[in-house]
Amino acid sequence: MKKAPSQEKMMEQVQKLLEERGRKALEMARKTVLEEEIECEEVREALRYFMTEYWHDVARPALLSLVCEAVGGNSEITTPIAIPMTLISGAIDIHDDIIDQSKSKGPRPTVLGKFGKEIALLVGDALLFKGFTLLHEAAEKGIPAEKISIIIDIIKKTFFELGDAEALELQFRGRIDITPEQYLRVVRKKAADVEAHTRISAILSNASKEETDTLGEYGRLLGMLILLRDDLIDMIDFEEATHRIRKEHLPLQVLYALENPEIKSAIGSFLLKKRKTKKDIRTITEITNKARGPRCVAELMENLARDASKSLENLKQNKGYLKLLADAMLPSPNW
Repeated sequence: MKKAPSQEKMMEQVQKLLEERGRKALEMARKTVLEEEIECEEVREALRYFMTEYWHDVARPALLSLVCEAVGGNSEITTPIAIPMTLISGAIDIHDDIIDQSKSKGPRPTVLGKFGKEIALLVGDALLFKGFTLLHEAAEKGIPAEKISIIIDIIKKTFFELGDAEALELQFRGRIDITPEQYLRVVRKKAADVEAHTRISAILSNASKEETDTLGEYGRLLGMLILLRDDLIDMIDFEEATHRIRKEHLPLQVLYALENPEIKSAIGSFLLKKRKTKKDIRTITEITNKARGPRCVAELMENLARDASKSLENLKQNKGYLKLLADAMLPSPNW
């Protein structure tokens, strides 16, 4: 019997696939931004930093390409839309960092961390306006006007859903009474971004309504998997875990642990402290891990990945890559 690939091997395969399919749109998006004439040196430098050193999102344009092929379309037709969508997604990321006060992600400072709140806001706005301008201009590149109208409507609805999710998340800060169910409702809302990409690609590919709805639900589930994977990764990285627990809402694995009254009693006082020390954070993460918080998230993700794969069953074209994307989001056994 052929041995199934490890999660690490699957992720390597996915990263290579995303790079191959998404690099062209990312580079074109980068070029169109850097061609703009900007007199303010700091804004110009912030845009250059974000587009060349920080923002390497090949996943979204690659997803547009792969979904298109899954319903028999030519993936090249997604490029005129992938470019503005890349810029709009970048703008959302910068604005999210402002809301979450995220001054760094991994080893790199965010635009907020490097240039401050005001410049970050201006750069996010610039990318947003540039993205929507290019979206309207896509009609000149062969995308029918009626499809542009539908795509803009999808993006509008996505923005309202993402904004609603962010507002709800703000209400979670500093609270230990949030249930996993409440948290997951917000996660599903935040996954609207990925669903928008799968629906838009289906529309560009002339997919049927049934196929479009199928790919929309797949996108929603994939988006949830991505967000929950990020949750787990945040708690593995001590600096990121410290930021999450001190300044943002609690991640799902902590909420699962808090369902146990004994665990809630053990770490509740640490979580409610206004000034949490690094020792407090270590205590919280260690007790959460012993309480099987991460395992509960992993089991939920396994169910979501199965549902995502099941949603693709009726597609008749190349759906193997889409199944791979969902499966690769599952955590490694050694996490």
